[in-house]
Amino acid sequence: MASSTELEHVKGVWERMQGNSPIYDFLLSDAEIISATKGSITARLVLSKNHVNSRGTIHGAVSAALVDWSGGLSIATHGLEKTGASIDIHVTYIGTAQIGDTIEIEAIANKIGRSMAFTTIRIYKIVDGKQGPMVATASHTKYIQQAKPS
Repeated sequence: MASSTELEHVKGVWERMQGNSPIYDFLLSDAEIISATKGSITARLVLSKNHVNSRGTIHGAVSAALVDWSGGLSIATHGLEKTGASIDIHVTYIGTAQIGDTIEIEAIANKIGRSMAFTTIRIYKIVDGKQGPMVATASHTKYIQQAKPS
């Protein structure tokens, strides 16, 4: 069950990011955050010609951008406004999707520390309205700067 507080916060963070990140504006302007709870978000994106490689399938760079974006938003569910700088992104490409396919992105913030955050992301192709074949899995580590406790 999605918490409206986390969902509203994450959608607000995403709205404030738009216009400040040309790559996100180009690739992810149609991404829809469909749920958020503390520590996780789920989003969907319909693939267009801007998302595919020369073979007409999702480009690896798009998957990596989705990992960066969604991993950061999963961190934001903890109430953070700034979601840090990427230290490491590891993507395993398992399957594929094509123009017109809807993909679902699940991002989980596994641990949020004072200076580091660790996330796991899974990207699926949606088939008949449900999660179908997995497209990619990823881990994403970010440097975050949180205020020190008083």
